[in-house]
Amino acid sequence: MTSDGDVSFETVSGAPGSDARDAPGAAPRLLRARGLLFPNDPKFIIRKTRRLLRTNDYERREADAVRALVGPDDVAMELGAGIGFMSTLMAKSCKARTVHTFEANPTIIPYIRRVHETNGVDGKVTLTNALLGAEDGTATFYERENFAASSLIETPEGMTSPVVATHAVPVLGIGQVMAEIRPTALVCDIEGAEAELLPLADLTSVRVAVVELHPQWIGQKGVQAVFDAFHAAGLTFYPKTSNKKVVTFLKDW
Repeated sequence: MTSDGDVSFETVSGAPGSDARDAPGAAPRLLRARGLLFPNDPKFIIRKTRRLLRTNDYERREADAVRALVGPDDVAMELGAGIGFMSTLMAKSCKARTVHTFEANPTIIPYIRRVHETNGVDGKVTLTNALLGAEDGTATFYERENFAASSLIETPEGMTSPVVATHAVPVLGIGQVMAEIRPTALVCDIEGAEAELLPLADLTSVRVAVVELHPQWIGQKGVQAVFDAFHAAGLTFYPKTSNKKVVTFLKDW
């Protein structure tokens, strides 16, 4: 095993979710960052992601806020699962009671499941391949060469990563989902859809929220819509754990 600051890279024989054989000089099968393990699949752990993991900068602002605010009593809900980093962090490091995470990109779902299994949190995290919206239906999801930039927007301003596939993705009505889960902690990183989705949500059960804003796509009105939605539910902007585009809201602080 080699280490780099708080991040280490190791090969773990017989680890759940990993089926590659060890070989002398081979690349490590599992990457360790912030105490979490990630299968070293180059399709999803691209060079930039590896660098950010190595320097402990992968989703740093969001992760710092989540670690500070989410605790063992929380029912956590995540919109936009990515590589499974944040849902695993909440389940394993924050020890949230349960975690419900939603991801639109079907291509990444098997990898996220491997991350959950590898970290032993698959029994604690419910992963759903779906979008949330005003009502049940389907939507077109645009998968990009840089999968982290994939979204519902076909041609977002400034986007350089090309579309490599389109998917018809189930849409679940956010009202029913929120009523069933009743989350106390909400984490949201949905590439610009936050301005339309969050005002539709019943946020009254939420005590803490961590949201990555995308002002380059949603503009001032979109940012204001997000703030208004949380303020209407009794949550106030919490500057202590906010950092640039990652904003946090807290009830009764």
